[in-house]
Amino acid sequence: MYYIGFDIGSSSVKAALVHSETGESIAVINEPEKEMNIISVQKNWAEQDPDYWWEQVCVASKRLLKENAIPSELILGIGISYQMHGLVLVDKDGKSLRNSIIWCDSRAVAIGNKAFEDLGEEKCKEHLLNSPANFTASKLKWVRDNEPEIYKRAYKFMLPGDYIAYKFTGTICTTKSGLSEGILWDYKTQEPAKWLLEYYDIDPSLIPDIVDTFSNQGELDPNGARESGLKIGTPVFYRAGDQPNNALSLNVFNSGEVALTGGTSGVIYAVTDKLLGNEPVKYNNFAHVNYQVQQPVIGKLLCINGAGIQYRWLKNNLDLETDSYQTMNTLASKIPVGSDDLQLIPFGNGSERMFENKTIGTQICNINLNKHSRANICRAALEGIAFSFVYGMEILKKDGAKIEVLRAGNDNLFRSEIFSNTIATLINQEIEIFNTTGAIGAARAVGRTHKVGKDIGSTIAKNDKVMTFHPLNNSEDYQEAYQKWKNELNRILIHKK
Repeated sequence: MYYIGFDIGSSSVKAALVHSETGESIAVINEPEKEMNIISVQKNWAEQDPDYWWEQVCVASKRLLKENAIPSELILGIGISYQMHGLVLVDKDGKSLRNSIIWCDSRAVAIGNKAFEDLGEEKCKEHLLNSPANFTASKLKWVRDNEPEIYKRAYKFMLPGDYIAYKFTGTICTTKSGLSEGILWDYKTQEPAKWLLEYYDIDPSLIPDIVDTFSNQGELDPNGARESGLKIGTPVFYRAGDQPNNALSLNVFNSGEVALTGGTSGVIYAVTDKLLGNEPVKYNNFAHVNYQVQQPVIGKLLCINGAGIQYRWLKNNLDLETDSYQTMNTLASKIPVGSDDLQLIPFGNGSERMFENKTIGTQICNINLNKHSRANICRAALEGIAFSFVYGMEILKKDGAKIEVLRAGNDNLFRSEIFSNTIATLINQEIEIFNTTGAIGAARAVGRTHKVGKDIGSTIAKNDKVMTFHPLNNSEDYQEAYQKWKNELNRILIHKK
């Protein structure tokens, strides 16, 4: 018997099949073959057709069954992970009224900023743990103000994962975690933040019914079964946004545990049991997958835009013997800690929230034309990106987050020993590396509902753990290099005021 998991991203839909007893990953596939298109009618807009997501889910589902010769009757449940913060609007017939306004769309920035100012920083921090910012609630306000005819026809709003669950089951519902990522959950009253919607002059009846993250959220109706190739009555047992789900995939559930992602952008997701949001502009606080009213568990999410994209840019533009990250890592390994006093500030991918939305840019500092080479630049880039992770974790620690267990996926930057060793040594914590994906995590999460209380953490550790990076003995060298990097960063920040 098997569980199936879907991860609905903005570039593709990933689907995974796992064994229900052992948690072993049987197969993982992507659809479509080419990256999904993002529609950008105006500058800084980003939209996608939610029905296209559903089409790819169905293609992937049928492929998994066919390629692995597994009849639909053997699928015991479905888990869904999805791109966070998006907005889907449907009418009374459940039909999508417009393209989804997705996570990277920034049209509602001014709306959220004004709400933060009008409602008051203290109230937002105390009740929402966040600024309304450019999230789902503010995007809904944008539709109300700019597309009134569509707003009038709206029956419910949904997050991307809610829509996919609806297409499977015909049931419209959401989760507390989902509402929190839209900045629509009041942590003080433990209910939807209807007062925020009232401020936006939005009808609170648009909020879907709320179900638990781990629960029977609906069963496949005839349409969902026919289109996906799965069996009528198969339950959807789990759904969560991609970053909380990524943390689940890495067995990050408890206070002090931190999930790290080192892709194009970097993400630090620190779990805490403290309902604090003292820096709601620099990072966000979301209800984690195991959040309960009686036992709140919060994920503090800090995003670093200028991470892997910096290293990729260097790979594409340095005159390398072979166009590979391994070549760059080999070059960097020949250079000592601190890159011979060369610092690289890696924030060249737009404004950075942890600097209160300042645009810092990429800067190479203290280059010596007689001494430094491309090998120094490679080392300085890896160190600079690692330093930005450490800097971000220091911000989270000031807000009460404990950094006691670090876990990351075996991809991108964390494959580099220099990068991982730098973080481990400066934080003085091991970094455990796991070979997993969000789709696999979503599939395994089904087991927690299907077999009530099942410990999926031991399944993850048994199947996925690859290696551990340990703090190195020469921590003084790393601390000196980090301090020099921070000195250059502070100089730039002062100049940007």
